[in-house]
Amino acid sequence: MKPDSRIRVMEIIARLNVGGPATQISGLIGGLNRLEFDHRLYTGYIEGDEADHLRLGDLTGGDMLADAGGGSRAWEARVHRVPGLGRSVRPADDLRALAHLVAVMRRFRPHIVHTRTAKAGAVGRIASRVSGVGSARVHTFHGHLLNGYFTGPKRAAYVCSERLLASVSDRLVTVGERVRDDLLAAGIGRPGQYVVIPPGVRIGPVPSREAARRDLGLRRDVPVAAFVGRLTKVKRPDRLVATAHAVLRHIPDCQFVICGGGELREEVELSATRLPGSIRLTGWRSDTETIYAAADVVLLTSDNEGTPLTLIEAGMAGTPVVATRVGSVSEVVLDGRTGLLAGRDPTELAAHVVRLLTDPGLARRMGESARRWTTSAFPAERLVADTEALYRAVASTRDRRPERTEVDI
Repeated sequence: MKPDSRIRVMEIIARLNVGGPATQISGLIGGLNRLEFDHRLYTGYIEGDEADHLRLGDLTGGDMLADAGGGSRAWEARVHRVPGLGRSVRPADDLRALAHLVAVMRRFRPHIVHTRTAKAGAVGRIASRVSGVGSARVHTFHGHLLNGYFTGPKRAAYVCSERLLASVSDRLVTVGERVRDDLLAAGIGRPGQYVVIPPGVRIGPVPSREAARRDLGLRRDVPVAAFVGRLTKVKRPDRLVATAHAVLRHIPDCQFVICGGGELREEVELSATRLPGSIRLTGWRSDTETIYAAADVVLLTSDNEGTPLTLIEAGMAGTPVVATRVGSVSEVVLDGRTGLLAGRDPTELAAHVVRLLTDPGLARRMGESARRWTTSAFPAERLVADTEALYRAVASTRDRRPERTEVDI
């Protein structure tokens, strides 16, 4: 079949676990102009302690992606599963995924290979080099692993590998300016390679506070603090529980709602038994807007972040935030205007939470400011427009000699 003139984009991510990268991809697939871009997504498999975005989030219907934009241009795009691709590093599986991607690239002949997350970034960019197709290579850092993940030799190995991969990349995309600056400081890439594309977010209808609390089984008259995210080491759920302890000394009837799951869920459940009736774990929920609506404040206690979507979503729901000052958090939460930022001390975090819970007028003003700021700075439409502009710019700088030899893969 004669090839069409669209820009062919092959997007690769290790897995579509519930979180920021999967949410951003769902928005893009629903919004990219199909007449200009032939965009195909390749992903691996979810492991046991994670929730699958395909099953829980915006992406539904088995291996089909439904239109996430909610507009009249509803369409579906195939999700291609890659054998061996996933979170864990397993040499045999990684080689199998590499071989599969090389074969696909030689058939699809993409103009652009766009990788996300560290594992897919390595396998995908190596596959692009090995394939010989001549695709432009774009990699998105939704955060980085420089802090809170590795130390010593493992961190050095990560930095070395990302430096090498950056040398064969045409563009490096970050979700925030601080993330970019941290990577540059580590010697990863050159300033001219970087493009900052903040997240674009769209949340569902926000229920009333009363309806949300009724849904969650919460009393109408108690203060509520919420956490939404993975219960994993870098998110520091131990710090979250320590903060809860400190808050409860000042506000004994405060309720803490934890929405999410992960490898530390059992530890958090055990900690919650030491605060009977004060901490409620909901597990993963697709209607996170219900959590935000029920809360008086949303709490984030991480050691490291990119540009957290949960804080953007909380702002869009009109709920103020208390968060650690890490990564690009300060580009989402305007300290003193839309929320309060702190160091990593649970006592300091708790003091900010208590301040908002005991001053409803301040919390309301910050929540209203957060809604105005996040809806203007992080709309889904802007993410799509920025990404389309990036693809056009990258494609225009590459020799578009690759021609499609097969249409269906």
